[in-house]
Amino acid sequence: MSIRTIPSGQLNGNGHRPRLRIAVVGAGYWGPNLARNLKASPDWDLVAICDLDVERGRKLADSVGGVAVVESLDELLDTCNLDAVAVATPAHTHHGVVMTALRAGKHVLVEKPLADSRAKGLEMVDEAKARGLVLMADHTYCFTPAVLKIQELVASGALGDILYVDSVRINLGLVQPDVNVFWDLAPHDLSILDFVLPGGLHPTEISAHGADPLGTGRDCVGHLTFGLPNDAMVHIHVNWLSPTKIRQMIIGGSKRTLVWDDLNPQQRLSVYDRGVSLEQQPRSAADKKASAISYRLGDTWSPALQEREPLGQVVAELATSIRNHTMPRTSGESGLRVLSVLEAVTQSLGTDGRSTIVAGNETNLQVVR
Repeated sequence: MSIRTIPSGQLNGNGHRPRLRIAVVGAGYWGPNLARNLKASPDWDLVAICDLDVERGRKLADSVGGVAVVESLDELLDTCNLDAVAVATPAHTHHGVVMTALRAGKHVLVEKPLADSRAKGLEMVDEAKARGLVLMADHTYCFTPAVLKIQELVASGALGDILYVDSVRINLGLVQPDVNVFWDLAPHDLSILDFVLPGGLHPTEISAHGADPLGTGRDCVGHLTFGLPNDAMVHIHVNWLSPTKIRQMIIGGSKRTLVWDDLNPQQRLSVYDRGVSLEQQPRSAADKKASAISYRLGDTWSPALQEREPLGQVVAELATSIRNHTMPRTSGESGLRVLSVLEAVTQSLGTDGRSTIVAGNETNLQVVR
């Protein structure tokens, strides 16, 4: 199959760039959200829905204007002229679906996590790179106005050096049948950190502790910790058993501290200009230990955020990357970094929380130590 590429500057007879053609693979939980945003996008023509459950696929197709419905991926790739596919199937199927699409010359958007193992994720990333195709991880949170603003504040130095990150993602259920609470909830926090931290997510070692008080056979409560440069620390708390739902991240900096409360639409972000004062601190480690800590008091402010559909920004990013031959901000490599941490979490849980090296980051270990 040949892939239809559209150079970024090429316009059709109406003075507009021709739409790219895409199909959604998987009509379950996330597929309808993708289909709705692709249908509404000026960049895309939604061509087909692919799902093993044809009736479910037909219901989704009817809801977005009656696009074609096919049962198998092979049928989709053989009968439809596509530029890309958006994959919304269970994680254990991602590798097979994505590799088939890439080998057919199609760009791919795949929901989180990238795959169910680092080895499979690495093969997907390498395949896309070898074929010059876009592989984008659907890390939707990274395209929310709040996270885009967090990235801007961190990159501008408004927070100063990062001293700690404390993230809480807890709620009551749903206990998943095939993954533990880390694999279900932590990818959101990890992908956000990969997006906003300078240089991305590259911990050399992590430690994870989990608990299964219900006897479900998988951890329902968990704590993940790892270090950042300059002895900073990240802590992520995930929980399926909490009667209250909390989605909060605190990023403490040497200049300011940011609090993101995703469930507070009136004030999602708060920036505190108060905390530990480091301006008068001595430079040597010995002098620091002997000196008294000072504190500063300052204002609190809330950045204005323009509310918009983050998934709409995801599909726009995919189109821009394809047309301009650029790497998306949540690339396959970003998905692989998240996957590498998740796999290390599994290994740490199997050793009662022992510190575990993150595969792919071993070269950083000596530098950190």
